[in-house]
Amino acid sequence: MQCSIVIRAFNEQAHIGRLLEGIQQQTVRDVEIVLVDSGSTDETVSIAESYGAKIVHIPSDEFTFGRSLNFGVRAATRELVVIASAHVYPVYPDWLECLLRPFDDEWVALVYGKQRGMETSKFSEHQIFRQWFPDADVTQQDSPFCNNANAAIRRLLWDEHSYDETLTGLEDLAWAKWAHGAGYAVSYAAHAEIIHIHDETPRGIYNRYRREAMAFKRIFPESHFNVYDFARLTVTNILSDLFHAARQNLLWRSFSSIYWFRFNQFWGTYQGYRQSGPVTQHLRQTFYYPHWSAGKSDERDVEPIEYRQG
Repeated sequence: MQCSIVIRAFNEQAHIGRLLEGIQQQTVRDVEIVLVDSGSTDETVSIAESYGAKIVHIPSDEFTFGRSLNFGVRAATRELVVIASAHVYPVYPDWLECLLRPFDDEWVALVYGKQRGMETSKFSEHQIFRQWFPDADVTQQDSPFCNNANAAIRRLLWDEHSYDETLTGLEDLAWAKWAHGAGYAVSYAAHAEIIHIHDETPRGIYNRYRREAMAFKRIFPESHFNVYDFARLTVTNILSDLFHAARQNLLWRSFSSIYWFRFNQFWGTYQGYRQSGPVTQHLRQTFYYPHWSAGKSDERDVEPIEYRQG
């Protein structure tokens, strides 16, 4: 079993070393690493080079998520291409093995794996991860939902249909929708688990969901999100988070973040649906270059990786 791993990065020196260390400890040993760097000014590239990564550069003023992935997949040489964010890291040494196993079925086009947050992740983020990434495998999904922070695709199918470089996000969803329409399957591998480091500001949450809503509206033109949807989803999700936080004795620690996280999530979604016109350079900087400030899963009979870094 072999694969290429495409990692998109911008100033990720605080996190990328742990991901690369986790890759080294995988049961899948034949791995090609491709780092797509969009203008990092820190030690991201040198750290990746120290782990033997192939470096591909994309100018920051040309960056979109889809374009950077196309750069990376084009440079990859293996039949199966794993896609990972630079600020994730695998929990177990069989992460790649579990992520690649569903490709034994020749009709599987894409596999994505479980994501969980860190102890410092916002409570609402933990709730989203548990909602989107359950504990049981799904061999063939009914929907094209997926997430390229932890996924793998068939290179030959990418040759037929590359990622949409014009979307402001959700290029993974658009690609999976195409694969579904062509008769291929999307699979979910629950044991292919990573930790996803998201520690965004309220403005970062707003921007993330705004650009994803802009993309979702293009992928699914029949969809809508109005003021009523904003109010309904904000209130119901805040109440749900408060209830679950109280049951876990985390209410006072999480009380404030639950309110501002959910408000910015759905206010950003609402504003994204209202956005029209091209993505300006200002929007590009806002969407793709946010300021980052630098959990535990279900038990398995596989010992987790013990990291040296951090």
